Amino acid sequence: MTDDPVLPIYLGDVVRLRRTHPCGGGTWLVDRLGADIGLRCETCGRHVLLERRTLERRLDAFVTRGDPALSEAVNGGTAE
Repeated sequence: MTDDPVLPIYLGDVVRLRRTHPCGGGTWLVDRLGADIGLRCETCGRHVLLERRTLERRLDAFVTRGDPALSEAVNGGTAE
């Protein structure tokens, strides 16, 4: 286990990963939080689950940020 700080990821974040999706899409919507992060391709609608650690490694940039209050309400007080 590492002591790296956890990157805050919120529901509704739109992220760009280092590689594009095979459909050609480059942006992903975060629609599930937890140990696995759910991402939906904004071009074709495909849904994938990535481990949080894998997502943090592949993340290139945040296109837009989601609402921390929404994430906290859905996850019962844990916004990360």
